[in-house]
Amino acid sequence: MKISLFKIGIILAIIGIFWIGVIFVESEKIQHSRILEQSSFFELKSEFLGEDIGFYKVYMPEFTGEEIFVQILDPKNNVIQEERIQTKMSVGYFDFSHSGAHTIKITNISTNQINLQVEFGDTSSQEMITAGMLILVGAVIIIAMAYFKIKNYKIEQPDENIS
Repeated sequence: MKISLFKIGIILAIIGIFWIGVIFVESEKIQHSRILEQSSFFELKSEFLGEDIGFYKVYMPEFTGEEIFVQILDPKNNVIQEERIQTKMSVGYFDFSHSGAHTIKITNISTNQINLQVEFGDTSSQEMITAGMLILVGAVIIIAMAYFKIKNYKIEQPDENIS
């Protein structure tokens, strides 16, 4: 059985995609559900190491136009990022450069109580570099082999003898 470069490219890309998925699933994150009353807030803390990219996902299952305010704080309680959210689901990313307990602070700024589901953690993006390179190599192989196959493809045209 002969394995073509095209199939090798597909296999490399699939392995890289699977690898990135496993890294993201195994990254450190916390999840919390809560009902937040008017003008109240809550905080979640997560321990981050080194420099990387963190993320948060806020989901309001019974969304009817409410608005919340989200702040990301570093270990010294400096604001890294802040955002007003007025959608059913929002995902945000932020860079962190110091190890320690980072905090997400969510404040209800609407007049109704809100049911929230929050996920907060580290993307482990530094660990994804090798897997990303694997996907890149696989994609380049797939594109190159497709180009060479199409380049040599000829379509037969009938002779045009119009009399």
